[in-house]
Amino acid sequence: MLQITKIFHFEMAHAIYGYEGPCKNIHGHSYELHVTISGIKEDSEYLPAPGFILDFKELKRIIVSGIIEVFDHKLLLSASFLNKNPGMHSQENLIVWKVEPTAENILVYIRNTIAKNLPGGALLTALKLYETKDSYAEWVNRKI
Repeated sequence: MLQITKIFHFEMAHAIYGYEGPCKNIHGHSYELHVTISGIKEDSEYLPAPGFILDFKELKRIIVSGIIEVFDHKLLLSASFLNKNPGMHSQENLIVWKVEPTAENILVYIRNTIAKNLPGGALLTALKLYETKDSYAEWVNRKI
């Protein structure tokens, strides 16, 4: 299968409500997101002009506008966390979710956002979201 991958970075803080470890407190990560796209056509032939599955510039535009601008330098908390910590509502950079902002749930959001914005002929193949340099969540399209 012929595919391309582009890597993105963003900074974000979060807390996990109901978790008994240190991640129950607000803390931040330098996230690294790997986005892999494949073509929907058979890859045994050369690609017709201009020869791209998807131009890297177009992929960057999709990810920056739909993901990076949403999350970078933001604080992502669940409504449950805020119910227990009402003073946090005044944070200027706050994003509130119904679910806990784990790497897995963030990846579901990213998958859904990217899939809605890809042009025809491009298929989201895989995502990898690193919270630390050695810990990541991964999504792989099993329908391919």
